[in-house]
Amino acid sequence: MPERQIQRRSWLLSAASLSLSGPLVGLTMAAEAPWPMWEQFKRSFMTQDGRVVSDDEKGGQTYSEGQAYALFFALAANDRPAFELLLQWTENNLCAGDLSTALPAWLWGQKPDGSWGPLDTNAASDADLWIVYLLVEAGRLWNDRRYRAMASVMGALLLDKETEDLPGLGPTLLPGPQGFKLGEGQWRLNPSYVPLQVLDRLAQALPQQPRWKELRASSLKLTVDTAPKGISPDWVIYDAKQGFQKDTDKDKAIGAYNAIRVYLWAGMLHPEAAARAQVLAALRPMVKLVRDAGRPPERIDPASGESVGMAPSGFSAAMLPFLRAQGDEETVQALQTRIQEQPLRPTAYYEQCLALFGLGWMQQQFRFGRLGEFQPRWTTRP
Repeated sequence: MPERQIQRRSWLLSAASLSLSGPLVGLTMAAEAPWPMWEQFKRSFMTQDGRVVSDDEKGGQTYSEGQAYALFFALAANDRPAFELLLQWTENNLCAGDLSTALPAWLWGQKPDGSWGPLDTNAASDADLWIVYLLVEAGRLWNDRRYRAMASVMGALLLDKETEDLPGLGPTLLPGPQGFKLGEGQWRLNPSYVPLQVLDRLAQALPQQPRWKELRASSLKLTVDTAPKGISPDWVIYDAKQGFQKDTDKDKAIGAYNAIRVYLWAGMLHPEAAARAQVLAALRPMVKLVRDAGRPPERIDPASGESVGMAPSGFSAAMLPFLRAQGDEETVQALQTRIQEQPLRPTAYYEQCLALFGLGWMQQQFRFGRLGEFQPRWTTRP
C-alpha cells in the first residue's frame, strides 16, 4: 500500500494522467470556477485511484459514507473525472466488482493478514441512498444513460435488501441489511439516514419503484416523532407496539455525531418542499440551545436537553443552513465568526465533510429543488 503522503499527492498531478471515456468536463470547470474547499478535500483525503481515506487513526480506513459524500461534492463541482474515479473505486472494491449485484461494504481497510479489502461486508443504507440519488442526478445533469441505469438497478437492490414493512410505520429504511432487527417487533433506526429531499427526488425519478414514496412517509415520521423535544437522537428503537423508544444503548441514545446531520438535511430543504415547515417546527428547540451555548454541543440528551462538551467547528458549519432556515441570522453570524476564529481541523475527515455540505450550501455551490432535484451552481451560471 502506498505511503499516506503518496496517497494524498496533488490532485492536479493525478488528474493529468486520467484516461476516461466521455468529456473531461470537471477539469474545464475546475479551471473556470473552482470550488476551493472541494479541491482541498481531494488533496487531503482522496487517493489518485478514487478512494476517500478517513483520518481515523486505524490505518486510513474507508467508509462507504465517505465515497458517497465525495460523489456529492464532485457533482456539485461539475468534476466528472473525480466522480467517475470515486464510482469506479466504490464498485470495484466495495461491491465485489459489480454494483448491480452487491451493495457497498460499509468499511474497507487493512486486514490482520496485511491485505486490503472489506473489513465488514454489511452495507450502510445512508451511503447507499445518497449514491442512488447521485447516480440519478448525474445521469440527468450530464445526460448519461449509464448513470441512470445504474441508479435504477442499485435502487431496486437497496429497496430489496435495506427496507422492511414495520407494523404501524410502514415501509421503512433500515440502517443496513443485517443487524438492525433486535428481536420480535423491535428495530434500531437512525433519523440521520433519511434526508427527505433525497427521498422526494427518488420517488419522482424512479416511478417504477413506488416504494420510494412510501419510504418518504415513514422517514418524515422518523425525523419528527423521534425528536419530541426538538433534539434528534443518533439512534432510536422502534417498537411495533409502543412506537419510537429511547435506544437501550445509552451511547446511541444521545444526539451527537450522527444527529447533527438531521439539522443539516432539514436546513437545506427547499422553502416550498413538502413538510419543511413541519420539520423545522419540530426541531426548532435546537436553535435556542445553540444560541445560548454559542455553538452546537457535542452531545445532547434528547430527553432532558442536557448537553456535554462543545462540538468541533464542523458541527457549526453543518448547523448554518438550519439556523438560516429558522431565520436566526444573529446566530448564523456568530457561528461564522467562530469558524473563522477556530478553523476546521484539516485532517478531520468527517468534520470536513460536514463543512463542505454546510458551507457549500451557504456559498450557494448547490441547492435542492422543491421536489428534491439537485441544483448545482454550475447549471445556472451564465
